[in-house]
Amino acid sequence: MTTDRTTLRLSDERKRLLDQAEEIVASDPSDDPPMSDVIDAALTHLIESRENLNDVRDQYPPQTVKECCSTSVLGLRYRTSIESNWR
Repeated sequence: MTTDRTTLRLSDERKRLLDQAEEIVASDPSDDPPMSDVIDAALTHLIESRENLNDVRDQYPPQTVKECCSTSVLGLRYRTSIESNWR
């Protein structure tokens, strides 16, 4: 069995984003969650956001969904697709 390994190179921007995510995941100001928990939470949020967006696309007008759900990572384009704008 092989395991995937990766090294995260922390640019200033990536470090800033991880610090912000850590504040969200932490249970209180003195909590210092492991980076793996922060990354897991961010990935889970991304996946759940896409699922939530798919769930409401037929319930609300496209412009409303776009205004409420579009982010720099997930965006609603027209009414036919969800695109990942990341990278």
